[in-house]
Amino acid sequence: MTPTTSIRGFLRRRRFHFTRTRHCLLGLGVFALIGTQASAFTAYVSNEKSNTVSVIDTDKFTVVNTIKVGQRPRGIELTKDGKSVLVAVGDDDTIQVIDVRTHEIVATLPSGPDPELFTQDQTGKILYVANENDNTVTIIDLHRRVPLGEVQVGVEPEGMGLSPDGKILVATSETTNMAHFIDTETRRIVANVLVDARPRFAEFKRDGSEVWVSSEIGGTVSVIDPVKHEVKKKITFDIPGLRKEAIQAVGISITKDGKTGFVALGPANRIAVINAATHEVQKYLLVGQRVWHMAFTPDEKYLLTTNGVSNDVSIIDVANLKVTKTIQVGELPWGIAISQQ
Repeated sequence: MTPTTSIRGFLRRRRFHFTRTRHCLLGLGVFALIGTQASAFTAYVSNEKSNTVSVIDTDKFTVVNTIKVGQRPRGIELTKDGKSVLVAVGDDDTIQVIDVRTHEIVATLPSGPDPELFTQDQTGKILYVANENDNTVTIIDLHRRVPLGEVQVGVEPEGMGLSPDGKILVATSETTNMAHFIDTETRRIVANVLVDARPRFAEFKRDGSEVWVSSEIGGTVSVIDPVKHEVKKKITFDIPGLRKEAIQAVGISITKDGKTGFVALGPANRIAVINAATHEVQKYLLVGQRVWHMAFTPDEKYLLTTNGVSNDVSIIDVANLKVTKTIQVGELPWGIAISQQ
């Protein structure tokens, strides 16, 4: 073998190894890209004063779009099929439907006067809406976009929580200071549970064993047995340096495994972290000003909070219980919903 032949063979082998390595790296790059896309979520934040919905890319944690909606948007959710965002525009007395692909308003729902919070059944066919101004829960057929009926409840209903089996709907009335337990089949109230002043939110544990109701003025969370219809525990909060009246419980989120609860404490500018088995407060996380509501990313890696006075969203690393970032949104951010793309 001549020296020239030896050099040519060496170069061919080097080209082969280089090509194979390049293909491997490209493959890894595609895999990494797919992995990133698979874990990318989109958050939608209702901004009560600016009459907009901010769209947040939770991969980059930046606002990627702002959608103009009706007057005073508050309650917000994704439909079960992930194709639409529902947003209650209270001063327009309707719920607007936003297409997640185009970010355009494509329909409205007959919600009744001053819709605030709402929830869907497991099938995504029925919507239950709290109408604050006429003390009712309106029931809507989401597919046909027509009302099916209503349930008369206490004064100024707001919080709406549905049991995991879909049989019981809990509506909280702010002025009556009650959690109303409604049978979804008969559409009748089966129990009224007295809680502390101005109940704002209701959240069931995934196993259906408890429903937590926050009381804003009372500054507590009532843990209710949904079978016995009894308050079995009241969670209280104490933050050094803050007056009791500044600690106002509003939004609630509980992890899927039922082990940890998070409660937004309004003008206290804190999220309380709670051991959901013992109902003891473990920690307080400082977020933005006047924190309202929260939502987990579907993988529960992050919890996003809406901070009404500072006009931003705080990002909480759930595993490490740390606030990692703040995102500026519109004026008076109120509600938040997160979808998977």
